[in-house]
Amino acid sequence: MSTTQLTAGFLPLLDSILLVLAREKGFAEDEGLDLTLVRETSWANIRDRAALGHFDIAQMLAPMPLAASLGLTPLGMPMIAPIVLGLGNNAITVSDALWQAMAEQGAPGNLDPALTGAALAKVVMASPRKLRFGVVHQTSSHNYELRYWLSASGITPDRDIEIVVLPPPLLPDALGSGGIDGYCVGEPWNSIGVATRGGHIATVKALIWQSSPDKVVGMRASWAGQHPDLVAAIIRAVYRAGLWCADPANRHEAATIMAAASYLNNAPDIVERALTGMLDIGGGVLRQVPDYYIPHASAANFPWKSHALWYYSQMVRWGEVATSPGNVEIAAACFRPDLYRAALAPLGAALPRADFKTDGAHAQPYDTLAQNGPLLMGADRFFDGGIFDPEALDDYIVSQSITR
Repeated sequence: MSTTQLTAGFLPLLDSILLVLAREKGFAEDEGLDLTLVRETSWANIRDRAALGHFDIAQMLAPMPLAASLGLTPLGMPMIAPIVLGLGNNAITVSDALWQAMAEQGAPGNLDPALTGAALAKVVMASPRKLRFGVVHQTSSHNYELRYWLSASGITPDRDIEIVVLPPPLLPDALGSGGIDGYCVGEPWNSIGVATRGGHIATVKALIWQSSPDKVVGMRASWAGQHPDLVAAIIRAVYRAGLWCADPANRHEAATIMAAASYLNNAPDIVERALTGMLDIGGGVLRQVPDYYIPHASAANFPWKSHALWYYSQMVRWGEVATSPGNVEIAAACFRPDLYRAALAPLGAALPRADFKTDGAHAQPYDTLAQNGPLLMGADRFFDGGIFDPEALDDYIVSQSITR
């Protein structure tokens, strides 16, 4: 069978695993793709090289195609995401000194985002200096989720706390050197911060915003339009990689593959923590985090337009873009469930009927039933009781701006 050369950029993060497995386990080859993976050092490099056409596709931060399409990047252009690289897989890690101060103010040590956030707020308000937190990119899921958590905890980002941008691999060292007091990042860099820099995992994405995306496969919209068969092949290869990765029997092998020098260059047991959800949150304390990283279940690979619109709402909230019907349309168009369905329908995969999670019916049934019954997916819910309903987007944006 003939193969087509395809180049994909990625960062050394656990949730590049589906692209890695697509190559290493032969799922891409089965689809006629000779997939070359290029490891990059920063999201800015991924963003710019994808825009320039150095990469056909890339692991991207979920909001990145929106930022490019809305003209918020140096090389703005329409980009799309036809498949998601799993749900969850990031956490907020703080220095030991900050954690001790938070514990004195009532942080319970069980990752609870509400109680932990309340304790952080007390520390922030009493601190003689402005605390500094790191994120991996301005238009990242990490930045928006960190800001949401801080704001819901009574801390106003930028005014009460400083947020700076650093590449993921540099965050543990920045914490250890005292350059930052905490950071939000994907694995394995939380576990590495705990293991090597005295960090403490304060809370996790899976508890702040349940079943939420973090990374996607992104690409230029023009390239996707010119190569529909390749896009469909990519979707199927990544989908199959997610299905394989989700099997508990494959976790150790998956961790071993990802631990290799060309990918994460780290110990397999560190890598395996996120796959199992058994995290050392600091000081040798182990916590089982349900659904810490979901590679396949719960429609983990489906590009919900409602997820794109939540990220858009945060771009508006933090003054990065003005809200308008045109911008809403651009943002929603970045996530492409139509391409996902078209690629996977021949496989008999379970496919959501709707493009948006809404609170109207509280659940969206699938076209195909899972073996254990219907798969249901309700509206997006947050730790503070907030619900995002894309059918009430304007009202949601207004409510968010009030609490800025």
